[in-house]
Amino acid sequence: MSLGIYDYVDVLTKAADASYVRNECLAQNLANVDTPNYNRQDVDFEGALQRALLKNSYVSLDEKIDRIDLSDLDVRVYTEYSSLVYRLDGNNVDPDTEAADLARNQLVYQGLTDAISQSLKEIKSVCK
Repeated sequence: MSLGIYDYVDVLTKAADASYVRNECLAQNLANVDTPNYNRQDVDFEGALQRALLKNSYVSLDEKIDRIDLSDLDVRVYTEYSSLVYRLDGNNVDPDTEAADLARNQLVYQGLTDAISQSLKEIKSVCK
């Protein structure tokens, strides 16, 4: 088991990276709202984090974070090929949903960067 001083920061950083990529995907979806046959793209970091944490059951959250393989948290963009299409031209982007998701994701990103900053301040104060 490692010292673990940066374990939470590492996971928060992966989450912030995923949120940044998700922001790009959502913005791309909005930019292509009028593109025929465009299929929306997204990122599922929360699912990847849940699967990574479930690999170590019956241990505390601290131990799960300590044992997590950060490569399991690498962000993957997926394309949603859905039979649900909002328009006759085959585009499956709903601009209202995308805009709401974009606003929510921006709040998530801000919260994650604030948490990283706070964690680093705490580590710095302990090291003094």
